[in-house]
Amino acid sequence: MSERMTFGRAINRGLQRALADDPKVLLMGEDIGALGGVFRITDGLQAEFGEDRVLDTPLAESGIVGTAIGLAMRGYRPVVEIQFDGFVYPAFDQIVANLAKLRARTRGAVPMPVTIRIPLGGGIGSPEHHSESPEAYFLHTAGLRVVSPSSPQEGYDLIRAAIASEDPVVYLEPKRRYHDKGDVDLDVAIPPMSPARILREGRDATLVAYGPLVKTALQAAEVAAEEGVEVEVVDLRSLSPLDTGLVESSVRRTGRLVVAHEASRTGGLGAELVATVAERAFHWLEAPPVRVTGMDVPYPPSKLEHLHLPDLDRILDGLDRALGRPNSLDSVDAFAAPETAEQFLAAQNAGEETR
Repeated sequence: MSERMTFGRAINRGLQRALADDPKVLLMGEDIGALGGVFRITDGLQAEFGEDRVLDTPLAESGIVGTAIGLAMRGYRPVVEIQFDGFVYPAFDQIVANLAKLRARTRGAVPMPVTIRIPLGGGIGSPEHHSESPEAYFLHTAGLRVVSPSSPQEGYDLIRAAIASEDPVVYLEPKRRYHDKGDVDLDVAIPPMSPARILREGRDATLVAYGPLVKTALQAAEVAAEEGVEVEVVDLRSLSPLDTGLVESSVRRTGRLVVAHEASRTGGLGAELVATVAERAFHWLEAPPVRVTGMDVPYPPSKLEHLHLPDLDRILDGLDRALGRPNSLDSVDAFAAPETAEQFLAAQNAGEETR
Protein backbone atom coordinates (compact mmCIF):
# COMPACT_ATOMS: atom_id res chain seq x y z
CA MET A 1 0.00 0.00 0.00
CA SER A 2 1.53 3.30 -1.10
CA GLU A 3 0.59 6.70 0.27
CA ARG A 4 1.81 10.14 -0.72
CA MET A 5 3.30 11.97 2.23
CA THR A 6 6.02 14.36 3.30
CA PHE A 7 9.51 13.23 4.26
CA GLY A 8 8.83 14.10 7.89
CA ARG A 9 5.56 12.20 7.90
CA ALA A 10 7.30 9.16 6.42
CA ILE A 11 9.77 9.09 9.31
CA ASN A 12 6.85 9.46 11.71
CA ARG A 13 5.11 6.47 10.12
CA GLY A 14 8.31 4.44 10.37
CA LEU A 15 8.57 5.21 14.07
CA GLN A 16 4.89 4.37 14.54
CA ARG A 17 5.39 1.02 12.80
CA ALA A 18 8.42 0.18 14.96
CA LEU A 19 6.55 1.06 18.17
CA ALA A 20 3.59 -1.07 17.13
CA ASP A 21 5.71 -4.05 16.11
CA ASP A 22 7.97 -4.24 19.17
CA PRO A 23 7.01 -3.25 22.74
CA LYS A 24 10.71 -2.87 23.56
CA VAL A 25 11.01 0.15 21.25
CA LEU A 26 11.06 3.47 23.14
CA LEU A 27 11.39 7.06 21.92
CA MET A 28 13.31 9.63 23.99
CA GLY A 29 14.09 13.28 23.47
CA GLU A 30 13.44 16.90 24.29
CA ASP A 31 9.83 17.98 23.63
CA ILE A 32 9.05 14.89 21.54
CA GLY A 33 5.93 13.97 23.52
CA ALA A 34 2.96 16.33 23.64
CA LEU A 35 4.69 18.82 21.32
CA GLY A 36 5.76 16.17 18.83
CA GLY A 37 9.28 17.54 18.53
CA VAL A 38 10.51 20.82 17.09
CA PHE A 39 9.88 19.50 13.56
CA ARG A 40 6.77 17.50 14.60
CA ILE A 41 8.37 14.22 13.54
CA THR A 42 6.96 12.42 16.60
CA ASP A 43 3.58 14.15 16.42
CA GLY A 44 0.77 12.00 17.84
CA LEU A 45 2.99 9.13 18.97
CA GLN A 46 2.81 9.82 22.71
CA ALA A 47 -0.98 10.04 22.51
CA GLU A 48 -1.07 6.69 20.72
CA PHE A 49 1.53 4.74 22.72
CA GLY A 50 1.66 6.52 26.07
CA GLU A 51 4.22 8.40 28.12
CA ASP A 52 6.05 5.17 29.02
CA ARG A 53 6.93 4.59 25.35
CA VAL A 54 7.45 8.17 24.14
CA LEU A 55 9.38 10.03 26.81
CA ASP A 56 10.02 13.75 27.18
CA THR A 57 13.49 14.20 28.64
CA PRO A 58 15.39 17.03 30.35
CA LEU A 59 17.68 19.25 28.25
CA ALA A 60 20.67 17.00 28.80
CA GLU A 61 21.95 15.24 25.68
CA SER A 62 24.68 13.32 27.49
CA GLY A 63 22.14 12.05 29.99
CA ILE A 64 19.68 11.10 27.25
CA VAL A 65 22.23 8.99 25.37
CA GLY A 66 23.62 7.52 28.59
CA THR A 67 20.14 6.47 29.64
CA ALA A 68 19.55 4.93 26.21
CA ILE A 69 22.73 2.87 26.61
CA GLY A 70 21.49 1.54 29.94
CA LEU A 71 18.11 0.70 28.48
CA ALA A 72 19.75 -1.16 25.59
CA MET A 73 21.75 -3.21 28.09
CA ARG A 74 18.41 -4.24 29.63
CA GLY A 75 16.94 -5.37 26.32
CA TYR A 76 15.16 -2.26 25.08
CA ARG A 77 15.56 -0.59 21.67
CA PRO A 78 15.67 3.15 22.43
CA VAL A 79 15.38 5.77 19.69
CA VAL A 80 16.92 9.07 20.77
CA GLU A 81 16.10 12.40 19.15
CA ILE A 82 18.75 15.12 19.23
CA GLN A 83 16.78 18.30 18.68
CA PHE A 84 19.33 19.96 16.35
CA ASP A 85 22.57 18.72 14.82
CA GLY A 86 24.75 21.13 16.79
CA PHE A 87 23.22 19.94 20.07
CA VAL A 88 24.79 16.49 19.74
CA TYR A 89 28.20 17.59 20.97
CA PRO A 90 27.41 17.34 24.72
CA ALA A 91 26.59 13.67 24.04
CA PHE A 92 29.73 13.06 22.01
CA ASP A 93 31.64 11.25 24.76
CA GLN A 94 28.73 8.88 25.45
CA ILE A 95 28.39 8.11 21.74
CA VAL A 96 32.01 7.54 20.77
CA ALA A 97 33.45 6.22 24.04
CA ASN A 98 30.58 4.01 25.22
CA LEU A 99 27.80 3.44 22.70
CA ALA A 100 30.17 2.67 19.82
CA LYS A 101 32.39 0.39 21.88
CA LEU A 102 30.21 -1.77 24.11
CA ARG A 103 29.23 -4.46 21.63
CA ALA A 104 32.84 -5.03 20.60
CA ARG A 105 34.07 -4.68 24.18
CA THR A 106 31.77 -7.55 25.23
CA ARG A 107 32.61 -9.62 22.11
CA GLY A 108 29.03 -9.33 20.95
CA ALA A 109 27.43 -10.44 24.21
CA VAL A 110 25.80 -7.04 24.74
CA PRO A 111 24.15 -5.64 21.60
CA MET A 112 23.58 -1.90 21.37
CA PRO A 113 20.33 -1.40 19.41
CA VAL A 114 20.26 2.38 19.92
CA THR A 115 19.17 4.74 17.15
CA ILE A 116 20.19 8.39 17.39
CA ARG A 117 18.08 10.65 15.18
CA ILE A 118 19.79 13.91 14.24
CA PRO A 119 18.30 16.58 11.94
CA LEU A 120 21.14 17.32 9.52
CA GLY A 121 22.41 20.31 7.59
CA GLY A 122 21.30 23.76 6.58
CA GLY A 123 18.99 25.42 4.14
CA ILE A 124 16.29 26.48 6.62
CA GLY A 125 17.62 29.89 7.61
CA SER A 126 18.94 28.87 11.04
CA PRO A 127 22.31 29.84 12.56
CA GLU A 128 25.20 27.75 13.80
CA HIS A 129 24.34 24.81 16.09
CA HIS A 130 21.07 24.50 14.14
CA SER A 131 22.40 23.89 10.63
CA GLU A 132 25.57 21.86 11.00
CA SER A 133 26.85 18.70 9.35
CA PRO A 134 28.71 16.68 12.01
CA GLU A 135 28.74 13.34 10.14
CA ALA A 136 32.53 13.12 9.77
CA TYR A 137 32.97 12.80 13.53
CA PHE A 138 30.81 9.68 13.57
CA LEU A 139 32.20 8.19 10.35
CA HIS A 140 35.61 8.10 12.00
CA THR A 141 34.23 6.16 14.99
CA ALA A 142 34.39 2.41 14.53
CA GLY A 143 31.34 0.64 15.96
CA LEU A 144 28.75 3.11 14.68
CA ARG A 145 26.55 2.77 11.64
CA VAL A 146 25.69 6.09 9.99
CA VAL A 147 22.87 6.50 7.47
CA SER A 148 21.18 9.45 5.78
CA PRO A 149 17.96 9.05 3.77
CA SER A 150 17.25 11.23 0.75
CA SER A 151 13.53 10.69 0.07
CA PRO A 152 10.32 9.91 1.92
CA GLN A 153 10.56 6.21 1.00
CA GLU A 154 14.16 6.05 2.21
CA GLY A 155 13.16 7.90 5.37
CA TYR A 156 10.56 5.26 6.15
CA ASP A 157 12.78 2.33 5.17
CA LEU A 158 15.98 3.40 6.89
CA ILE A 159 14.42 4.38 10.23
CA ARG A 160 12.89 0.91 10.47
CA ALA A 161 16.19 -0.71 9.48
CA ALA A 162 18.09 1.39 12.01
CA ILE A 163 15.77 0.42 14.86
CA ALA A 164 16.00 -3.26 13.90
CA SER A 165 19.83 -3.19 13.90
CA GLU A 166 21.76 -4.72 16.78
CA ASP A 167 24.43 -2.05 16.26
CA PRO A 168 24.06 1.63 17.22
CA VAL A 169 22.94 3.76 14.29
CA VAL A 170 23.30 7.50 13.78
CA TYR A 171 20.33 8.42 11.59
CA LEU A 172 20.86 11.78 9.88
CA GLU A 173 17.65 13.43 8.69
CA PRO A 174 18.03 16.17 6.04
CA LYS A 175 15.89 18.78 7.73
CA ARG A 176 15.46 20.99 4.66
CA ARG A 177 13.74 18.05 2.95
CA TYR A 178 11.17 17.40 5.70
CA HIS A 179 8.38 18.92 3.59
CA ASP A 180 9.31 17.21 0.30
CA LYS A 181 6.59 14.79 -0.78
CA GLY A 182 6.75 11.34 -2.34
CA ASP A 183 4.99 8.00 -2.55
CA VAL A 184 5.79 5.64 0.32
CA ASP A 185 5.14 1.90 0.31
CA LEU A 186 4.21 1.21 3.92
CA ASP A 187 4.14 -2.56 3.47
CA VAL A 188 7.68 -2.99 2.15
CA ALA A 189 9.96 -5.36 4.05
CA ILE A 190 12.78 -3.81 6.08
CA PRO A 191 15.66 -3.33 3.59
CA PRO A 192 19.39 -3.61 4.25
CA MET A 193 21.01 -0.32 5.22
CA SER A 194 24.40 -0.61 3.58
CA PRO A 195 23.97 -0.73 -0.22
CA ALA A 196 24.22 2.53 -2.15
CA ARG A 197 21.86 3.02 -5.08
CA ILE A 198 22.19 4.37 -8.59
CA LEU A 199 19.26 6.75 -9.04
CA ARG A 200 20.13 7.81 -12.58
CA GLU A 201 22.40 6.04 -15.02
CA GLY A 202 24.98 7.88 -17.10
CA ARG A 203 28.19 7.42 -19.06
CA ASP A 204 30.12 10.70 -18.72
CA ALA A 205 30.60 11.27 -14.96
CA THR A 206 29.66 9.81 -11.60
CA LEU A 207 28.02 12.25 -9.17
CA VAL A 208 27.85 11.00 -5.58
CA ALA A 209 25.71 12.59 -2.87
CA TYR A 210 23.73 11.70 0.23
CA GLY A 211 20.92 13.09 2.35
CA PRO A 212 19.99 16.68 1.52
CA LEU A 213 22.04 16.99 -1.68
CA VAL A 214 20.69 13.95 -3.53
CA LYS A 215 17.76 15.98 -4.83
CA THR A 216 20.14 18.71 -6.00
CA ALA A 217 22.38 16.12 -7.65
CA LEU A 218 19.43 14.75 -9.62
CA GLN A 219 18.52 18.27 -10.69
CA ALA A 220 22.11 18.83 -11.84
CA ALA A 221 21.99 15.63 -13.88
CA GLU A 222 18.82 16.82 -15.59
CA VAL A 223 20.40 20.15 -16.52
CA ALA A 224 23.59 18.45 -17.73
CA ALA A 225 21.52 16.15 -19.93
CA GLU A 226 20.17 19.19 -21.75
CA GLU A 227 23.78 19.88 -22.77
CA GLY A 228 24.36 16.31 -23.89
CA VAL A 229 26.19 15.18 -20.73
CA GLU A 230 24.92 11.96 -19.14
CA VAL A 231 25.61 11.97 -15.39
CA GLU A 232 25.27 8.87 -13.21
CA VAL A 233 23.85 9.82 -9.80
CA VAL A 234 24.70 7.66 -6.79
CA ASP A 235 22.84 7.98 -3.47
CA LEU A 236 25.13 6.59 -0.76
CA ARG A 237 22.34 6.00 1.82
CA SER A 238 24.87 4.48 4.25
CA LEU A 239 27.86 6.63 5.17
CA SER A 240 29.37 4.01 7.45
CA PRO A 241 29.90 1.42 6.23
CA LEU A 242 30.42 2.91 2.78
CA ASP A 243 29.42 1.01 -0.34
CA THR A 244 32.70 1.85 -2.05
CA GLY A 245 32.28 -1.07 -4.43
CA LEU A 246 29.29 0.48 -6.18
CA VAL A 247 31.01 3.87 -6.43
CA GLU A 248 34.16 2.26 -7.78
CA SER A 249 32.26 0.27 -10.40
CA SER A 250 30.42 3.42 -11.50
CA VAL A 251 33.67 5.36 -11.88
CA ARG A 252 35.17 2.52 -13.91
CA ARG A 253 32.31 3.07 -16.37
CA THR A 254 32.29 6.86 -16.45
CA GLY A 255 35.94 7.75 -15.80
CA ARG A 256 35.08 10.79 -13.70
CA LEU A 257 33.99 11.40 -10.10
CA VAL A 258 32.28 14.35 -8.39
CA VAL A 259 31.30 14.13 -4.71
CA ALA A 260 28.95 16.67 -3.14
CA HIS A 261 28.13 17.25 0.54
CA GLU A 262 27.15 20.16 2.78
CA ALA A 263 29.84 19.45 5.37
CA SER A 264 33.16 21.28 5.25
CA ARG A 265 35.67 20.09 2.70
CA THR A 266 38.66 19.24 4.90
CA GLY A 267 38.32 15.77 6.42
CA GLY A 268 34.89 15.26 4.91
CA LEU A 269 33.34 12.13 3.43
CA GLY A 270 34.28 13.37 -0.03
CA ALA A 271 37.95 13.06 0.83
CA GLU A 272 37.49 9.44 1.89
CA LEU A 273 35.64 8.55 -1.30
CA VAL A 274 38.16 10.31 -3.52
CA ALA A 275 41.06 8.54 -1.79
CA THR A 276 39.36 5.15 -2.10
CA VAL A 277 38.62 5.61 -5.80
CA ALA A 278 42.18 6.80 -6.41
CA GLU A 279 43.50 3.66 -4.71
CA ARG A 280 41.21 1.20 -6.44
CA ALA A 281 40.31 2.73 -9.80
CA PHE A 282 43.13 5.14 -10.60
CA HIS A 283 43.77 3.78 -14.09
CA TRP A 284 40.11 4.24 -15.02
CA LEU A 285 40.08 7.95 -14.11
CA GLU A 286 40.05 10.36 -17.03
CA ALA A 287 40.37 13.43 -14.77
CA PRO A 288 41.11 14.28 -11.12
CA PRO A 289 38.10 13.70 -8.82
CA VAL A 290 36.25 16.81 -7.71
CA ARG A 291 34.70 17.71 -4.36
CA VAL A 292 31.83 20.20 -4.10
CA THR A 293 31.35 20.96 -0.43
CA GLY A 294 30.60 23.49 2.26
CA MET A 295 33.33 25.98 3.07
CA ASP A 296 35.93 25.46 5.79
CA VAL A 297 34.27 28.08 7.99
CA PRO A 298 31.89 28.02 10.95
CA TYR A 299 28.31 27.89 9.71
CA PRO A 300 27.46 31.41 8.51
CA PRO A 301 24.48 33.64 9.37
CA SER A 302 21.28 32.71 7.59
CA LYS A 303 21.56 35.49 5.01
CA LEU A 304 24.90 34.08 3.88
CA GLU A 305 24.19 30.37 3.99
CA HIS A 306 23.47 30.27 0.25
CA LEU A 307 27.16 31.09 -0.28
CA HIS A 308 28.19 28.20 1.97
CA LEU A 309 25.90 25.41 0.82
CA PRO A 310 26.55 23.59 -2.47
CA ASP A 311 23.74 24.42 -4.87
CA LEU A 312 22.81 23.54 -8.44
CA ASP A 313 25.30 25.98 -9.97
CA ARG A 314 28.21 24.79 -7.85
CA ILE A 315 27.53 21.14 -8.59
CA LEU A 316 27.27 21.88 -12.31
CA ASP A 317 30.55 23.79 -12.03
CA GLY A 318 32.11 20.74 -10.35
CA LEU A 319 30.92 18.59 -13.26
CA ASP A 320 32.46 21.11 -15.68
CA ARG A 321 35.78 20.78 -13.82
CA ALA A 322 35.66 16.99 -14.03
CA LEU A 323 34.77 17.12 -17.73
CA GLY A 324 37.49 19.64 -18.59
CA ARG A 325 34.99 22.30 -19.63
CA PRO A 326 35.24 26.03 -18.81
CA ASN A 327 34.68 26.46 -15.09
CA SER A 328 35.03 28.85 -12.18
CA LEU A 329 38.56 27.73 -11.30
CA ASP A 330 40.14 28.30 -14.70
CA SER A 331 41.82 31.43 -13.31
CA VAL A 332 42.46 30.02 -9.83
CA ASP A 333 44.89 27.38 -8.56
CA ALA A 334 42.54 24.40 -8.35
CA PHE A 335 44.76 22.73 -5.75
CA ALA A 336 44.93 25.66 -3.34
CA ALA A 337 43.55 24.55 0.01
CA PRO A 338 41.47 25.35 1.80
CA GLU A 339 39.13 27.07 -0.67
CA THR A 340 37.71 30.09 1.11
CA ALA A 341 34.37 31.70 0.42
CA GLU A 342 36.14 34.78 -0.93
CA GLN A 343 38.24 32.69 -3.34
CA PHE A 344 35.22 30.83 -4.57
CA LEU A 345 33.13 33.94 -5.17
CA ALA A 346 35.99 35.65 -7.02
CA ALA A 347 36.49 32.56 -9.16
CA GLN A 348 32.77 32.21 -9.79
CA ASN A 349 32.50 35.82 -10.96
CA ALA A 350 35.49 35.34 -13.25
CA GLY A 351 33.98 32.15 -14.63
CA GLU A 352 30.67 33.81 -15.37
CA GLU A 353 32.43 36.51 -17.42
CA THR A 354 34.02 33.87 -19.65
CA ARG A 355 30.83 31.87 -20.27
